Amino acid sequence: MEQKKRLRGRPKAFAEKPEQSRIQALDRALDVLDVVAAGNGLTLSEIASTLEQSPATIYRVLSTLAARGHLEIDPSSQEWHIGAAAFRTGNAFLRRTGLIERARPVMRALMQETGETANIGVESQGQVLFLSQVETHEAIRAFFPPGTLSPMHASGIGKALLAHQSDADITRHLAHTELTRFTPSTICDPNALQEELARIRKQGYSFDNEEKSPGMRCVAAPIFNAYGEAVAGLSVSGPTARLSLRSIQEICQIVRLRARDLSESLGYRAP
Repeated sequence: MEQKKRLRGRPKAFAEKPEQSRIQALDRALDVLDVVAAGNGLTLSEIASTLEQSPATIYRVLSTLAARGHLEIDPSSQEWHIGAAAFRTGNAFLRRTGLIERARPVMRALMQETGETANIGVESQGQVLFLSQVETHEAIRAFFPPGTLSPMHASGIGKALLAHQSDADITRHLAHTELTRFTPSTICDPNALQEELARIRKQGYSFDNEEKSPGMRCVAAPIFNAYGEAVAGLSVSGPTARLSLRSIQEICQIVRLRARDLSESLGYRAP
């Protein structure tokens, strides 16, 4: 009987020697893409300076990416921006699951119930990656455009996700991550963070009390899939003047319940 050919994600030799699988030119191109994506229109000299590369080298990369539609240049300002092809590539990430489609109605309801901006994010390489947002109608608001990254220890969603990782994963994260201080309220002590994560697991939600940005608070709860894994976090964010300590308990319960609704739509059943 003919044996079915085994599918592989990479050649065995390259799996054993990861350094062989890196392409320097491609690394450079992706560095350029990352820099342009993080900016709001950058010139050639600004990109070259950021990457400490020659303008001639960077221009060739920019031209190649522009030819494929991943970058665009504004002729009047000579500034480079992300192109439509990069947007389509990024959208492929969101299509991996129905999470965003299922989350949007929940996020809209959450924004209407609390009056604050609703967010959804996932863990990505030790940070929170914000995927989508439904903004409040208030003039002063929290703003996390899709693609924004935030540290786990100073984020409501980050703490909610970190709290539901295994003990081994939490220990590994703390061993390889600097707990940077952003405000006087940032939790920078590993033992204090462990205690905070234990509270979050018990109560079912996390509270970011001006830990990343002064004057801003955030409440978040984990979203579980059908296997009981915390795959994302749902949150509301807003200024301390509106997210007062007096009202925060009620908002915490609303966020927790909406996260449970979304989890159940993904097949989760609470034990």
